[in-house]
Amino acid sequence: MLLTSKQCNEPLHEVDMTHPVPLYRLVSADLLRTLMRRTGTGASVSVRELAALAGIPHGTIGNLLTGEQEAVLASSAHSIAAAIGVDVLVLWIPEGRSAEHISGRAPAVAL
Repeated sequence: MLLTSKQCNEPLHEVDMTHPVPLYRLVSADLLRTLMRRTGTGASVSVRELAALAGIPHGTIGNLLTGEQEAVLASSAHSIAAAIGVDVLVLWIPEGRSAEHISGRAPAVAL
């Protein structure tokens, strides 16, 4: 099975359903916008600046803000949260394997 661009703006990967790729779903595009206006340091950050700080394509940030993309890989979620200066769970909800491990139930979004 392949991840869709709606799930993740990373290059499409083959997914072994016995070991799904952990994704993190954005809590809210509005929350991301708010946190970009005032990061943990008190400064604002642009889409391109945030992408550079997080080490991800700027299109990923843009797609998250427009709602075109709903989730990112766990590593990207952690990088974005760190670049903004917040805990990852302030901005992201674990999906897939991470959610199963935390809650003991199936993920809310099928891969």
